[in-house]
Amino acid sequence: MRRPKVSIVGAGMVGHTTAHWLAAEEVADLVLVDIIEKMPMGKALDLTQAAPIRGVDVRITGSNGYEETADSDVVVIIAGVARKPGMTREQLLDTNAGIVRGVVEQVSRHSPQATLLVVTNPLDAMTYLTYKVAGFPRQRVIGESGALDSTRFRAFIAMEAGVSVEDVHGMVIGAHTDKDMVPLPRFAHVGGVPLAHLVPADRIESIVARTRRGGAEITELMGSSAFFAPGAAIAQMVEAIVRDKKRLIPCSVYLDGEYGQRDVCIGVPIVLGRDGVERIIELPLDARERAAFGASVGAVREQLGSLKL
Repeated sequence: MRRPKVSIVGAGMVGHTTAHWLAAEEVADLVLVDIIEKMPMGKALDLTQAAPIRGVDVRITGSNGYEETADSDVVVIIAGVARKPGMTREQLLDTNAGIVRGVVEQVSRHSPQATLLVVTNPLDAMTYLTYKVAGFPRQRVIGESGALDSTRFRAFIAMEAGVSVEDVHGMVIGAHTDKDMVPLPRFAHVGGVPLAHLVPADRIESIVARTRRGGAEITELMGSSAFFAPGAAIAQMVEAIVRDKKRLIPCSVYLDGEYGQRDVCIGVPIVLGRDGVERIIELPLDARERAAFGASVGAVREQLGSLKL
């Protein structure tokens, strides 16, 4: 029986951490791709040499090209540059748009039936670009967004409430940016108990504020971007697809009327399974939440106007 195949384009910290999480759970055979000569081959070999200790029986390959990615079930697109000092958001968008466009053209040709998971920033704009360039059905182009933001939200809720993370449920929708993401404390609960019954309103606002700065806080502490949580979030999405788990996870997807929006990619709750986006869940947002989501969509549309499509 053929084992599922997952290719990860961009074998830096987030890429190889994603591979680590996936290999540890034996989710699929893995291909690590990067333009840095020999680097992905070395990381693939390092992971392969760890496999006997963990009893992990998957094939891990590194490559500087795309031939090895052929017939992937899932392709994770992480390739791109981080924002550097003095670089504007527009410059970051232009640079990464060129990189992502080239990657999408390659992986679409080699794996025309794959589901594409986008991680490169600015996330929602790059997901939209991927959808337009690939020409795949919208169900098979998905951005990480809320999958990462929501796990940060849940971690901070557990810390504040003094409870196990296993019992915490919460989600973040909207754009994958510090300013424009939309945490939803009204929908959060701990083992079925609404968050508002466990945590005072002022502390909930603090959790929301910290969630918005979840990535920035790590960068300030380490001097580099996060990789453990992003890698785990990607791995969760990949596993949901490969194992058809029907997970309800907020992700950036192309909207065609849902939430009153069209022709934009932004984070909303979806059911994620073998066919990619199997359902988009439309939450009954109140006036404040709708306004925040609308502003978030507006911010993404501003970025889309800079894409040369």
